[in-house]
Amino acid sequence: MAVSKHDRDVLRELARRVADVAASPANAERKARAVLTNGLTQTRPLVWVDEIPWHEMNLDNALTPRCESSEAQAIETGLRRTLMQWERFQGDMIVEPFYNIPKAFTDSGIGVAIREDIIATDARNNIVSHHYFDQLDTPEKVDALLIPTVLADKETDALRMAQADGLFGDILPARLTGHYVYYTPWDQIGMLRGIENCLIDMAERPEFVHQTVAKFTEIGKARIDQFEAQGLLGFDNPALHCTPPYTDQLPASDYTGGPPRARDVWFRGMAQLFSAVSPQMHNEFDIEYMRPLAERFGLSYYGCCEPLDKVIPYLKNIRNLRKIGCSPWADVRSAAEQIGKDYVLSRKPNPAAVAGILDEDGVRAEISQTVEQCLKFGCPFDITLKDISTVGGKPENLFRWVSVVEETLDKYF
Repeated sequence: MAVSKHDRDVLRELARRVADVAASPANAERKARAVLTNGLTQTRPLVWVDEIPWHEMNLDNALTPRCESSEAQAIETGLRRTLMQWERFQGDMIVEPFYNIPKAFTDSGIGVAIREDIIATDARNNIVSHHYFDQLDTPEKVDALLIPTVLADKETDALRMAQADGLFGDILPARLTGHYVYYTPWDQIGMLRGIENCLIDMAERPEFVHQTVAKFTEIGKARIDQFEAQGLLGFDNPALHCTPPYTDQLPASDYTGGPPRARDVWFRGMAQLFSAVSPQMHNEFDIEYMRPLAERFGLSYYGCCEPLDKVIPYLKNIRNLRKIGCSPWADVRSAAEQIGKDYVLSRKPNPAAVAGILDEDGVRAEISQTVEQCLKFGCPFDITLKDISTVGGKPENLFRWVSVVEETLDKYF
């Protein structure tokens, strides 16, 4: 990538500012709290904000690119977003003294593509409405799915590392990071079949549903095997799907260097469309298939938007489970009581709070309820506002939400 002197100067100044932020003692203190939390010690929870509607956040042109080339602008955008969040709504965000570059790879796919219609209310927003067409409605089509081939792309890694180090490596060193495994077969099945078809077939064609999820489990296992064999896994990720990943229990105690193994890294699973099925079906069609894959890893985290308070008894069968999601639609009291001191409760407050007129009293009540129930049952927890599709064009909603949450926590910790 050829970079003009102007673009290089812009990027180096931004990198210098990010490096200054990374040197703040707050990062070390927050990382230490995350280690305690993920080690099942109750402490003040970290507050993170992720999945941000950046297209609505350009207050005072803080995110407007100054670079001239599109390649430089892509790097610039990431740096500017980090700085804006730190300056305006950092919560307990952690900024590492590195420019992280995820390891590159190619994936040959499974031989079928998503077909869909979408409707968007804002062309700048990547959150849109989907209508999926059924691509896997027969056993024959499921049988025909391919086992993917994953190939590490070390040439791209070397190129990206050289580019970043050449631009600002003396200020903010580039770091090549591996991946944790994010296993979401029901996201894939849902997009290839349509949610309604999946739900109907669980009741009317359970054998076919078992065939389908078994095939996707085979596909998932093949991807995991190849990630592990090709050195694509990593325990140095800066986030675990929007939550703090820091732990002193990974890599495994017998790790002596080299490419991380599955037992050295985090695993994450979820099944969002199972919000609409019974706990028994959730276990039958997802958890029991996922569990053997999850237990290959060092630690596991389960959950996203689906309410899991009625599923926790089944999740407890996962040997290495460490963190359980608690969505806005879960009963936080029930979840905290069941989780107790044995797991981390990863609380996801309702992002609708910042979508229009911010209800500060409602935010205080939601956070207070979470804190009081977790304290009552000795439950370690973190708090992540995510899935923020809009702030109603008011970035200050997000700024104030963080302040209100921190003020609320101050009353307890």
